Amino acid sequence: MTDIGRREATSRDSSRNESQQQTLNRRRLLKTSSGVVAGASIAGCLDSYETFAGPSDGEEPVTIGVLAPNPDSDYTGQSIVRGAAVAVTELNDNGGINGRDVEYVVGDTNGSPLEARRQYQRLVLQERADVTVGVFRSEALMGIIDDVAEQETIHLTAGAATTEVSRLVNEAYDQYKYHFRVGPINDYDLGRTQIDFMDDMAAEIGWESVALLAEDYAWTEELWDIAQEQLTASGVDVVMDERYPPATDDFSELYDQVEAVDADVAFITAAHTGTDALVDWAVPQRQFAFGGIHVPMQLPAYYDQLRHPETDSSLAEYGVCYTSATAQSTVTPKTQEFIQQYQNTFDGSNPVYTGYHTYDGIMLFAEKAAETGTVDADDLIPALEDATFTGTAGTLEFYGPEHQAEGREYGHTHDVVYGEDNLQPLFFQWQEDEDGEGVQNVIWPKSEVGDADGYVEPDWL
Repeated sequence: MTDIGRREATSRDSSRNESQQQTLNRRRLLKTSSGVVAGASIAGCLDSYETFAGPSDGEEPVTIGVLAPNPDSDYTGQSIVRGAAVAVTELNDNGGINGRDVEYVVGDTNGSPLEARRQYQRLVLQERADVTVGVFRSEALMGIIDDVAEQETIHLTAGAATTEVSRLVNEAYDQYKYHFRVGPINDYDLGRTQIDFMDDMAAEIGWESVALLAEDYAWTEELWDIAQEQLTASGVDVVMDERYPPATDDFSELYDQVEAVDADVAFITAAHTGTDALVDWAVPQRQFAFGGIHVPMQLPAYYDQLRHPETDSSLAEYGVCYTSATAQSTVTPKTQEFIQQYQNTFDGSNPVYTGYHTYDGIMLFAEKAAETGTVDADDLIPALEDATFTGTAGTLEFYGPEHQAEGREYGHTHDVVYGEDNLQPLFFQWQEDEDGEGVQNVIWPKSEVGDADGYVEPDWL
């Protein structure tokens, strides 16, 4: 294990509140799986993350500021930092950036817009970051965007999906041109990918009717609008749609309604409420399929974390979910290379989507810095705008200053391009292999399915 890996050990964050009593020991089950959204923590305080650099040759290093939510306890934040660590190690092993060593400095945003802004200012003003990368929550990204403009330092978003930032770049380009989103695709395109998935797969799976559910957070609004506008054109009958309160921890009544309208699938958009939604589907074995954009299901360890304490079966089995890449996928020739480096560095663990995008963003930045011979932001912006870069999750290109989104009065300038030849997310289903292990089997696009079984209907249906 490398020096980076030695500084991280795993422990359990069990701060999550228990939900009220449900059938089949639901309280006990949720207590057993508490903290799965945040994920396993990595022991030690944030000080262990402060700075990592290669050996100095006497010249000022290139500093990468990494903005991540609770990297000691949150899988998305942890993967942002670890993705940066793998990239920095690889760069230093290959001569750095323009002959200069590379270091990364971490700012814990704590998932808060105010703390994100404070940490951004520290990284740029005190740590003198040449570029910043990361940020998971859309509210946190909105909290720093004016500072990004003021500091005229490139920021590469690798987590937040809101189009409000790219709209600013589109409408006030000279002020906000320093922002690029390297992944995931923005919330508008996330809506489009749901439609594309349904177009290709709904009839094959046997989904003729769908209940649309979404937690009522800002990040789901654009996805919701796209689904409302376009899903019926895919031939699927939308028999129910509900934006439910963010505090929802009991889905019993909501699922009663889904069954009452005889929906074939509940297609959900959830991050904060995802585990409760899944448990309330799987424990009573509701009479519909379950899938969508479900952030907790993306976690590689989720299958084991959701094992029923009495039967040892996983409640995640049969759940369908979107992600950028999985440990079993080969999106590009770089996907498995990165996964292997990540596993070797961090005791066999796998990244979540923010790790892929952070790594890709840093490696793209390094490539363009080498081409231009500088890390100066104003010199790099044209190079990034013209980029065609093969990353681990797809080919990165960016929407230009003149871009306009279909059906919208604005464009998504400097957001990564969505599409089959660019960044196209995967849909996978949690399935169990012959050894009883959970596997994120890709079911779409079909070019990624390979030897997998495709979609498997829940056995109770």
